Amino acid sequence: MIKRVFAACMSGLLSAALLCGNVYAAEKDELKSDLEGEVYTFIAASLSNAMEEIQKKFHELYPEVEILYNADSSGTLQTQIEEGARCDIFFSAASKQMDALIEGGQAKADSVVNLLENKVVLIKPVGGETKVTGFENIMDAANMALAGDSVPVGQYAREIFENLGISEEVKKMEINEGKNVTEVLAAVSEGSNEVGVVYATDAASVSDSVDVIAEAPDGSLKTPVLYPVGLITDQEAKESERQAAEAFLEYLQSDEALRVFQEYGFAPYKGGTEE
Repeated sequence: MIKRVFAACMSGLLSAALLCGNVYAAEKDELKSDLEGEVYTFIAASLSNAMEEIQKKFHELYPEVEILYNADSSGTLQTQIEEGARCDIFFSAASKQMDALIEGGQAKADSVVNLLENKVVLIKPVGGETKVTGFENIMDAANMALAGDSVPVGQYAREIFENLGISEEVKKMEINEGKNVTEVLAAVSEGSNEVGVVYATDAASVSDSVDVIAEAPDGSLKTPVLYPVGLITDQEAKESERQAAEAFLEYLQSDEALRVFQEYGFAPYKGGTEE
């Protein structure tokens, strides 16, 4: 008798669980169907590979949402947003550009989070010969690929040179200035330049073409290499698209997305105070 009562109870619980599960699944499907439209997402060039994979995963959850990427240097993207380019989410490779957009009223301050960290490294072509052993003697190179001073990685590099006390010597070098980190990476991987300064994640993405000579020395870079992401006011967006942008921003902070970023060499931001 007890066994029959227990079995009946268990059967009732299982049915209730299945019913709840079906209700949840229906609600989830309804949520997905509500999210649709285009989300214009401006991303730092160094994020391109990771974000392409994340886009595919997000599309599995929300098939009616199309993520449209614009990848370039954060400085260029900042200018485009300030000039009125349509944008829903900005994912910068430095705080400076995001802070400027918050101050200008384009970025929604309460939505911005410091999501990732990166490292700055010195690279050379695989098999390439150089006397350079680190940032301290970068002047021994015949030439160097370096991002412009409006590009975050170019700004970080110049800060390193300044803190090492070699800025004036570096300025005398033959420098191939790239408009973003992708151009710098290409110049070195193709052998057009003896050395170059990029992010660790970029070097890892073409490890068959470039070797890392050294990371930025301790204390030479006081500005954290942070990647903030946040919502941009898009006057042209429909309500469903604004909701989709919010969902994508939330997804970028999920454990699933963070695992993808880590696979590409980024580290989740651990917090702390920026200097």
